[in-house]
Amino acid sequence: MAMEFFDDLETRDPSLREERQFAELRNQIENAKTNAPYFAEALKDFEPARIVDRAALATLPVVRKGDLIELQKKRVAKRDPFGGMTAVKTAHLGRIFMSPGPIYDPEAMRQDYWRLARALWAAGFRRGDVIHNCFSYHLTPAGSMLEMGAHAIGCPVVPAGTGNTEQQVRAISDVRPAGYVGTPSFLKIIVEKAAELGADVSSLKRALVSGEAVPKALRGEMAAKGIELRQCYASADLGLIGYESVPDEGLILDEWLVVEIVRPGTGEALADGEVGEVVVSTLNPDYPLIRFGTGDLSMFVPGTSSCGRTNRRLRGWMGRADQTTKVKGMFVHPGQVAEAVARHKIAKFRLVVSREGDSDTMTLKVEAASDAGLAAKLAESLQATTKLKGAVEFAAPGTLPNDGKVIEDVRKYD
Repeated sequence: MAMEFFDDLETRDPSLREERQFAELRNQIENAKTNAPYFAEALKDFEPARIVDRAALATLPVVRKGDLIELQKKRVAKRDPFGGMTAVKTAHLGRIFMSPGPIYDPEAMRQDYWRLARALWAAGFRRGDVIHNCFSYHLTPAGSMLEMGAHAIGCPVVPAGTGNTEQQVRAISDVRPAGYVGTPSFLKIIVEKAAELGADVSSLKRALVSGEAVPKALRGEMAAKGIELRQCYASADLGLIGYESVPDEGLILDEWLVVEIVRPGTGEALADGEVGEVVVSTLNPDYPLIRFGTGDLSMFVPGTSSCGRTNRRLRGWMGRADQTTKVKGMFVHPGQVAEAVARHKIAKFRLVVSREGDSDTMTLKVEAASDAGLAAKLAESLQATTKLKGAVEFAAPGTLPNDGKVIEDVRKYD
């Protein structure tokens, strides 16, 4: 195993990875059905042995992050704050976090539970490097996620958390950490405050950032300060999803996930190159989320990274997938629009919501040859699924944007 890789999983032949991951996923589905009450019910009609490839996986239902608040609320009285989705008893966990919503997140007592060590390694951190951790330690798991990953590599951690900028600068100046983890914007604040105070924070040579977009200007600004910046994509439900090894080449997927891109509001898997919702099936045995919709938009990047890692890559965060819109006082969901169009076998479409005078209007745009009969049938299907009338417009193939939008709200209110 070459030292530049965290382990030999990162350089597996892609077909071997797919085969092994689906074998592990079948075991995971069995684990979820046996030990997690929610999945015992949700997957009762699905046989794990039949989930042999992505087409079979796409037949399973999607549970979305937005569903967790209600699902968890229903089981709080049973002293199960996790909505019946964990495969271990609450008493056997190490920590319980509360993310905004609230959504409760479990952390089991295993080394590097969140798998952030892989991202830290790709960012250049090695045993003995002191890490200044500016992710929050208060109720939410981000601070713990990075700390556990650091300890797995053998890195001491300054549990800095957020805020108190002058104290942060003082700690960096005194302790001389090798790198920073936190949001990119707070790193900029620290560097600027250090310059204002005349403090030396030049020990910072690398940074792993998350939680926000990384503008090219900021990456260049940090590079000018001697700080090599990498980013990762993680969530409080899933842990590490993707990480950067080479700037601007996309985010390499973690080895313990099966990731799909689906049409927002549906479970329909999209072809490579199409923008859609990131849906993840994790191989974490303690919290076996199967087809978990993150609510984030992204797309697969073709090819493999120039660093030599062979797993698939995501473009990065490209917006939110929940495009539910209220029209004439009624909610219209992406799934309703997709259902209407699916009856007519049209691949590319979007519903544009606008206003004429004081009234909301809907226009269903589809990539298909103009056909009055088809237009009438589409309008009828749209009304059947949404209970609202809408016009139909035809567009030439390849002219609708590839941005993951099923519903585009262009209304303006003065």
